[in-house]
This record gives sequence, C-alpha cells and structure tokens, in this order.
Amino acid sequence: MKATISEVEVFGVGMPLVGTFTSGGKSNTVTRCVVVRVTAADGAVGISSIDPSNKAVSPNTAAELAAAIRDRLAPALIGEDPGNVNRIVEIASKLTPAQPGAVAGVELACIELVCRRQGMALYDYVGGAVLDRVLFNGWVGELPADEAATEAKRWQDAGFESVKIKVGSGVAADSDRVQAVRDEVGSDMKLRMDANQQCTLQHALELCQALKSCDMQLFEQPTPKDDLETLAKIRREGGLPIMADESISDHASLIRVIKADCADFVKFGIKQAGGLLSSAKMLATAEAAGLPVVLGHGFGLDLSTMAEIMLGATSRNIVPGLECVGPLKVADTVATTRLDIGDGTLALPSGPGLGIDLDDEKLKQYSETAGDNAPR
Repeated sequence: MKATISEVEVFGVGMPLVGTFTSGGKSNTVTRCVVVRVTAADGAVGISSIDPSNKAVSPNTAAELAAAIRDRLAPALIGEDPGNVNRIVEIASKLTPAQPGAVAGVELACIELVCRRQGMALYDYVGGAVLDRVLFNGWVGELPADEAATEAKRWQDAGFESVKIKVGSGVAADSDRVQAVRDEVGSDMKLRMDANQQCTLQHALELCQALKSCDMQLFEQPTPKDDLETLAKIRREGGLPIMADESISDHASLIRVIKADCADFVKFGIKQAGGLLSSAKMLATAEAAGLPVVLGHGFGLDLSTMAEIMLGATSRNIVPGLECVGPLKVADTVATTRLDIGDGTLALPSGPGLGIDLDDEKLKQYSETAGDNAPR
C-alpha cells in the first residue's frame, strides 16, 4: 500500500532584502514568499518555495497563494499519493485555476518528496543533467551611467560572465547607462537589457539604434506583455535580439509568442510555468521552435533557486547565465545551509531532492501571519 499524504504545511515568509531593489518602477525592501512542506504517512517529506514578483497582483500575491494552498489544496490532497504527480496537478489546477503558483508549490513539494524517497536529485526526475556546472547572470539597476559601470565591473570581477541592465528611463539615460557598462567591462562580458514593459515603440527602436555597437545579447520585454504585434515590429526593425518574458505566463502564452514570431529568446521560471513538469514541457516546446530559453526569476529563497538550478542543468537550450539569483538579494535563508552563488557559478549538487533542508527556527523568525502556520 502506498504511503499517502498526511499533512500539507504552508509558511508565509517575509525575507528582508540586502537593499532597496527597483524594477519596472516599483521598489521593495522585502520579498514575500511561500514555503510548502508535504509529509506522507511513512514520514517522507518534500519541500518547495514559491516567490511571487513584487509586481504580483490579486489573486497571485504571496498571502493569497499561501491561503489557497492552506484552505483549498491541503484538505483536498490529504490521502492522495504524492508520487502520482499528474493527479496532484490535476486536483490543484481545478481548485486554483487562476493561481499557477499554488499548483507549482504543491507539485514541486510532492516531486521533492519522491526524489528524497528514491535518493535521487531533482534533475534526475526530469531526465538527468547534461551540465555539471551552471552559470548565473548579474544585474544592474536604473542607475546613473558611472554607477552602472562600477556595478557591472563588480559583477565581472566576482566571476560573472553576463549581466542584465535595467532600462526604461528614456533613450538618452538608457543608452548612456548601457554604453558606460560596455566601455567598462570590455567585449568579454555578455550584456542583456530589460525594460520591464516600460518602452514605447519609438523609445525601443531609438534605443536599439543607439546601442547597435554594444553587441547586446538580448533586449528583454521592451513593450507591454499583450502587445505581441509591437514586439514583433521591434524585433524586425530594431536589429537587436528580443526576449519575451512577461508575455510568457503559461504554455498557451508561449505558443502565442511562437506564432507571433516576436522573440528570439523566451524567459520563464518554474512558478511562472505552473510547476516543474510544465516547465519541462515548455522547454521542449521552445527548443522545437528554435527559441533558446533564459531560465529563472529574480527574487526568491534557496529552495526555488535550487529547483531552477537543477532544471537549468537538464538542457543545453537554456542560455548560460541563469537568472535565479534571489539568494544574492536576500539577507538570510530559511534553509539549514545557505546557497552560495556569489562567484557567478555553482557545481551541480547531487541531492537527494533539492539537497536542502528547512530550518524551523528561521521559518519562525521570518514568518508572516498571512497563510502562516510556522513552528511555534
């Protein structure tokens, strides 16, 4: 007889950031996350975390996702086989159709439980790793040009081989910032820029023209996520490789981007895709369409970061320079050991599962009341 799920715990976490981070015009000093722990009747445990963007809106804020898992998913999953992940996803998707992060949270915790039982790493669950080491991508905010150059050089000196520069301040300020970075780091470092949907068509095209000599790796989501026609026009006329990020919210939206022929790269994370299995399917679709994938999300805990690290090692169609760099932005961890990616690279860990254990005292220290049942 299979050992079925006996408990689903949900922990709201408010993790302080190491500074104030501004993206897409919004600033934040705390990232709000949800940790999930699933326990089976035989004592086997699986864990996960989900990390909504600071721009997340209802019903996909951390508090709402925590409440959905606690109040709707947890009762429905008691007695289910955690190894039947298709069944887990089916139940969760029906109960929280507008909250893919909630689905991802319970799905990944169940998969992690299975991996621990079997003594295998998460990447083996989805077919195995083709890389034994992954690289990470640094970032530079919408800073004055001289400060941006200094920050980019700091990433380069630490060992990072690529960096993303935030833009959206206007053509002059944006082009000065990117040009200053290129001048400072030289030709060896790959440069990405991200507008977070803040550009008009004219702004985007003028910026592309101004930066043609900077050898940009890609220009991420210059215009609003639903305006694929304008995104395609920028791709045709701008002369820089375009990446769709906010335009990708699930598998169906990936198909729309492919059909619109509006991107040279696509980006998503596990939560964004609705889970590990959905992410693997989307990776296969993107590869079949000839679109390299940038994987990861910018803010998050060690658990979600490690899940994307392990997924990122399973395909050579994933662009080197993962963007799951949350541990570099947060002040602490809720795990018993802290993930160190400060030199821009990490040797692939062997697991089992995520190779990470929760620290109940840290969960208590950073707990937030919404949806929280942290250890007392």
